[in-house]
Amino acid sequence: MRTWVGFFIAAVASLAPVAARSEELILTLVPEKTQATFRVRAMLFDIDGVLALGLAQIRFDPATGAASGQITVDLRESKTGSRLRDWEMHKRVFETERYPLAVFRADHMLGTLAPSGPSNLVLAGIVTMHGAEHAMVVPVRATVSGDTFSAEALFEIPYVAWGLRDPSLLFLRVAHVAVVSVKVGGDLRADHEVSKEHMIGRRTDPTTSLRGPRQ
Repeated sequence: MRTWVGFFIAAVASLAPVAARSEELILTLVPEKTQATFRVRAMLFDIDGVLALGLAQIRFDPATGAASGQITVDLRESKTGSRLRDWEMHKRVFETERYPLAVFRADHMLGTLAPSGPSNLVLAGIVTMHGAEHAMVVPVRATVSGDTFSAEALFEIPYVAWGLRDPSLLFLRVAHVAVVSVKVGGDLRADHEVSKEHMIGRRTDPTTSLRGPRQ
């Protein structure tokens, strides 16, 4: 699976434009500015739900496209508005007692992140869900404003092909693909800025002057 991602990245990266920034950047998502929803088509009606994104941070080098960091989804907090359907989803589909989290680990960022305004990017990486790893490539529309950013992404999760249970019943057929919509906001910082603040924080930590000698 990782080999497939490597070939894809190599092919697309050769066509990607040179990034507008040259130092490593850090994208930190703010939970209060983040919304993630999903929709599963069904025979009689669509099933809409909400996903809970945890703290997330992505680091990437605009010069090379190399990326790291992760985005975590707490599947135990996912909801569809129906207690019975949520019980079925958690117990039989997600199996959240065994697999409480879904984790996306970034590997590469393709495209040019403009210093301000909108940019079209592609974030590639590996998703760990239900005990297995899957390659994922997500188109992202990002907008930078000073030291903050917002982004939107729309992508599909073929959950049945990924090994999760088909929730279809005899008279209610459900699509095997979930469409996920993510809207996020957060802070955009250069790596040297974060490192400098960390060092200043250590030097000015008020608790250091209150610590006595070790006993």
